[in-house]
Amino acid sequence: MAASRFNRSILLLISSFILFGAERLSADDQTQSTVRLATTTSTENSGLLGYLLPYFERESGIKTHVIAVGTGKALRMGKDGDVDLILVHAKPAEIAFIEAGYGVQRHGVMYNDFVLVGPENDPADIQQAKDAADTLNRISARQQKFISRGDDSGTHKKELSLWESAGIEPEGAWYMEAGQGMGKVLQMAGELDAYTLTDRGTWLAYQERSPLSIRFEGDPRLLNPYGIIAVNPERYPDINYKGASELINWITSAKAQRLIGDYRINGTRLFIPSADTVLPTSDAEGNNGNPESR
Repeated sequence: MAASRFNRSILLLISSFILFGAERLSADDQTQSTVRLATTTSTENSGLLGYLLPYFERESGIKTHVIAVGTGKALRMGKDGDVDLILVHAKPAEIAFIEAGYGVQRHGVMYNDFVLVGPENDPADIQQAKDAADTLNRISARQQKFISRGDDSGTHKKELSLWESAGIEPEGAWYMEAGQGMGKVLQMAGELDAYTLTDRGTWLAYQERSPLSIRFEGDPRLLNPYGIIAVNPERYPDINYKGASELINWITSAKAQRLIGDYRINGTRLFIPSADTVLPTSDAEGNNGNPESR
């Protein structure tokens, strides 16, 4: 009798170990079949990822959990090991991220450009500006309303660099920091008849709902490159580095690059694929880096 009870106990213990192992294996499989991507809001607002990622998921069997935030927050999530990879658009910050040991390698994916949008009557007359610095000088000198994202996003970083290159420290009632994503900022600028800086992709997705229009474009300093970086598995061993690498390899492949180039809104291409290419400082065709003209 005692031996029988002992045997049953051993069998129960073995069964428990087998069940626990199966559950752990299932959980690990589920983790490896999902990749966490922190990305800028422009890739989401423009509809690009909604168009692009189903192709990757069908081909790889890997689901992509997209977290659309500003570039600064995406980088912080990578630093904390909360995501497997990042797709952002602030190259100096991306290089710093890698040099600090948080990321493995930056891969170019695509680019578009930034544009300055504002009221139809253009009270700062920036449409006549000779370059991006001149537009900001005109807005500041006439104290015309300007809405800044103010959220440490890639667009915000670019805007701050433009003010710095113009030798201006924006301040005063005319300069408003929203702390919001690009879509909300475009809405606010429209309501207040204000100027703002936006990436072209988000603008094309929102322009039909906005009373604003593009008032300045084409300066090579408004170029907007996007890079993708896997989080360093040596720092965070539990991340899905294999899945991140598969997504990086796919999005920089000839097929995905072709899909990116084919993506359009109302017939206008939003992004120019740029994997393994050197980005221009200006357009050799005389279009000043304007993706809309290609």
